[in-house]
Amino acid sequence: MTKLSVNINKIATLRNSRGGNNPDVIKVALDAEQFGANGITVHPRPDERHIRYQDVHDLKKVLTTEFNIEGNPTEQKFVDLVLAVKPAQVTLVPDALGQITSNHGWDTLANKAYLTQIIGVFKEAGIRVSIFVDPIVEMVVGAAATGTDRIELYTEQFATLFAANKKADAIAPYISSAAKAKELGLGINAGHDLDRFNLRYFTQQIPYIDEVSIGHALVCDALYLGLENTIQIYQRQLQ
Repeated sequence: MTKLSVNINKIATLRNSRGGNNPDVIKVALDAEQFGANGITVHPRPDERHIRYQDVHDLKKVLTTEFNIEGNPTEQKFVDLVLAVKPAQVTLVPDALGQITSNHGWDTLANKAYLTQIIGVFKEAGIRVSIFVDPIVEMVVGAAATGTDRIELYTEQFATLFAANKKADAIAPYISSAAKAKELGLGINAGHDLDRFNLRYFTQQIPYIDEVSIGHALVCDALYLGLENTIQIYQRQLQ
């Protein structure tokens, strides 16, 4: 079954908006595990506008499920953080400085040499590596050539077309990209704008997805439905 990793960046955004420690990011992460999350995801950015680097160290000490750290490895501070914390997985995302949210995958062909080098650094430390890619078969083939363990399919395009009731168009490039990844022996994650309305369709069409990482939609749902109930709803969509 596809695992659910809960991204807690938005919890940290709320905390940071007032200072102090309310809501408590560490407690929310532990509660999410207790409520049924299979993992916790964070995406620390250089300006620490949501997850702080200290949060990452603190989370590592207490989490019992898989810990996934996302970020751009061109920032040496990020590389040093991941190597110090040694999460179960690092997801490499080509974000620019100051970018509001991730909005594209790697060009795995143009960046093959760099990705191969940096992926080797993390794998040597015993960390599973996933890289963010658009649903383009050529980019998946390029990803496989870098030595990565997994890809994470960037799903904003799917979510946008799904919401416009264009399900077949929405899912088609993801089916072909995932099939190529499976053929090449890559694990497959997915994330960005997946929610309780489109998640079941996505994973039914691609049942061998290893993991989905969901934060924004899940936290928004939790405002109305409660965190425990929301995590259970998302898990039911994956069954």
